[in-house]
Amino acid sequence: MSHAVPARSILGSTANGPIIVAEEALSFWGGVNPATGCVIDVHHPLHGTCLTGSILMMPSSRGSCTGSGVLLDLVLTGRAPAALVFSEAEDVLTLGALIASELFGKPLPVLRLAPGAFAALSRAKSARITDTAIEADGLTLAVSPPATSALELTEADHAMLEGRDGVAVQQAMRIICAMAAQQGARGLVDVTQAHIDGCIYASPANLTFAEKMAEMGARVRVPTTMNAISVDRANWQAQGVPDSFGDPAARLADAYVRMGCRPTFTCSPYLLDSAPRAGEQIAWAESNAVIFANTVLGARTAKHPDFLDLCIALTGRAPLSGVYLDIHRKARRVIDVELPANVDDAFWPLIGYLAGRAAPDRIPLLRGLGDTQPSRDDLKALCAAFGTTSAAPMLHVEGVTPEADGAAAENADTVVITRADMAAAWKVLNAGPEQVELVAIGSPHASLDECRMLAEALGGRKRNPGVSVIVTAGNQVIADARSDGTLARLEESGVQVLPDLCWCSISEPVFPTRTRALMTNSGKYAHYGPGLSGRAVRFGNLADCVTAALTGHVPERLPDWLS
Repeated sequence: MSHAVPARSILGSTANGPIIVAEEALSFWGGVNPATGCVIDVHHPLHGTCLTGSILMMPSSRGSCTGSGVLLDLVLTGRAPAALVFSEAEDVLTLGALIASELFGKPLPVLRLAPGAFAALSRAKSARITDTAIEADGLTLAVSPPATSALELTEADHAMLEGRDGVAVQQAMRIICAMAAQQGARGLVDVTQAHIDGCIYASPANLTFAEKMAEMGARVRVPTTMNAISVDRANWQAQGVPDSFGDPAARLADAYVRMGCRPTFTCSPYLLDSAPRAGEQIAWAESNAVIFANTVLGARTAKHPDFLDLCIALTGRAPLSGVYLDIHRKARRVIDVELPANVDDAFWPLIGYLAGRAAPDRIPLLRGLGDTQPSRDDLKALCAAFGTTSAAPMLHVEGVTPEADGAAAENADTVVITRADMAAAWKVLNAGPEQVELVAIGSPHASLDECRMLAEALGGRKRNPGVSVIVTAGNQVIADARSDGTLARLEESGVQVLPDLCWCSISEPVFPTRTRALMTNSGKYAHYGPGLSGRAVRFGNLADCVTAALTGHVPERLPDWLS
């Protein structure tokens, strides 16, 4: 959206409080504790800061689509910031604030400021926000009202808005149109399928929203898959999960199933038989899935926040904006990668993590990797790690991904990721000790090939008795692994393979309570793990994970290709 005015209201209301400035984007899910309102992302400059009651200023959000649910919970419990002020387009937290206002009558102002106004306000200590002005330490900024977009709606759209299909669909269409207006969309687009991210029990607000919509008679109208949930649906009670967590987590999953969603319970929907084709217009949430769909499959989906995913599934319509449009799929930054020789599987999540840091607010084109011939699992790891550090819904890899040819916009700038950058990031993701008590595989959910490679690398050897080895995977992958003998081989080595939940939603006691440090080959979980689990994390390739499983130790060293 244009910065023709210095300050624009996105969602109106009043607020006052101290100003907290985040110089880089923040994911509320995995980055903010909903029980305290404090930043738990150990890699973020605001780590340890309480955001409650503040005027929070940051460029945009990043990371998980579940951030909208975390914000909604903070609003409902009185722990939210008093207002959100962005300098760039932002959807995830904006949607959480919109739901708080629309469904629960608890408005939270959201504003977008032009660069000069944002810089001026960030120097103030506190601010008072009204519908027409921001006043802060002698500074006064006029606030323009929310942008209105003359949406070109079809007769069917109007009928849904007028309640033809029931109150749940009517409310869903109201929310979609409000989001479309703030995105500057001129219309809506049909989608062929949806993927729900809001079924993770990130906070009680997720359950409140889902059960409210189910009670209103909501039913999806396009085929809709479900993300990983927060418990092993059939076994959580036997696993010792307390009822206070397991019951609402299971109820949340059940609410979405009642609304007609397919109980796939996987964060890797691109591994299912329903994966979309190139050019297909879909509506997925879950950041890694969105990035993989756009980048690798060539499908088209915005990075839809939690709650908007269900609204789109109920109507079959999404705002026609962002990467649904050709012009917004261009790369606005070219990243030249200094490719080391003989890279292994750890290279891909590491370079995804660094690419996200280098392009936190725009789609990049990675150059210099065309001869590497990455596998689908390599690209899966790349996309997942990219999504932890960038708000962008896709990236391009020259010579690898389907839309990379000619992807760079005319005004794209260029940066370089050097070997020194890789070595520095490796050390950041390896802050833990040499001794580990847990090996975590499957963030995102492991593929059948990944399960086979782990079984082959273990070669029937038993894990160290002091080390738990856990793989999270979708039910279809687990069924296939059972059929071809892979599951039996893993279990013979002492590996536990868990369905339904994933590392980003796992909790004690399924997450082994005795763990002090863990080892993972996931760049995504290496980033989020310290904040989510409270444990130190080590990162490496699959071979490092096997070494940890067998010995309980992983030497602190750079990989051979960076040494």
